[in-house]
Amino acid sequence: MDPLPAGPVLRVLEPGPLCLLQDLGRRTGLGMGLPRAGALDRASLRLANRLVGNPETAAGLELLGGGLVVQVMADTVLAFCGAPAPVLVDGRPEPSHTALPVRAGAQVRVGRPSHGLRVLLGVAGGLAGDLLAGSVSSSPTAGLGRAPLRAGDVLDSAGLATGPWTATDLGLAAAAVGGGSDGLMLGVFAGPRDDWFTPAARALFVATPWLVSPECDRVGMRLQARHHPAQVGLERLVTGELPSEAVIPGSVQVPPDGRPVVFLADHPTTGGYPVIGVVDPADLDVLGQVRPGDELRFEWRINPGLTKCRRVLL
Repeated sequence: MDPLPAGPVLRVLEPGPLCLLQDLGRRTGLGMGLPRAGALDRASLRLANRLVGNPETAAGLELLGGGLVVQVMADTVLAFCGAPAPVLVDGRPEPSHTALPVRAGAQVRVGRPSHGLRVLLGVAGGLAGDLLAGSVSSSPTAGLGRAPLRAGDVLDSAGLATGPWTATDLGLAAAAVGGGSDGLMLGVFAGPRDDWFTPAARALFVATPWLVSPECDRVGMRLQARHHPAQVGLERLVTGELPSEAVIPGSVQVPPDGRPVVFLADHPTTGGYPVIGVVDPADLDVLGQVRPGDELRFEWRINPGLTKCRRVLL
């Protein structure tokens, strides 16, 4: 189809707790110290873009805890994916996880998610932003990209060519949101410094139910043991710090207190604490939806592409 006209498409009336312009993040720039950034739940952003007919790489909005209120400034199609949240268009309830045609002048309000944490909004034609290393994504902690949205901000359409929008998508069946009291099992590959830890610590890492502490944001999340959190830490064979080395999203770094920290999209590009494991990229999106207090567990996986890989056998 022809590209949609560029120009104002949404005016922010209330931004909610944190509303960020995000695409799938940067594929380059790590060597310059730029974080990948991008939506924490990239699968849900891809789904939202598919629903409105966009390329999957188009930029949309990431809403922390809902709360967004916008005025639509041009006829468009919206899709709210990720954490399920109530959507009102001029006070009329509308479903999430579906394509939603809206007219210019309409007011759209997003409520608090029933579970999960982040709502991803796709807009037909995508949203415009300044490219940096191939991405328009915001990284507030690094001061990159557009600042968190405020009341009165106007978002322009990127004017991307769109295909037919669709009422639903089979990808929805695979969408995972939220951790909840039952917990999540995440695959993890042996990290580059797993040999800095005792065999007992490596076993404890996968045997322990971990809770997401309140110390969590787009940089990462600190974990604490569900049972006796003050006593459970991962014991090291090698003490001290190592020279800073590259880390990637999903790296599980262990500082001296023994409590793991899982890095997310806005993580620093290097770190000086040993990485015991790296979360399977296929499981990363769900970490964008867990809340403080949710339970996580890990299981060792073997990467068949590696010639050498350690695995703890319990």
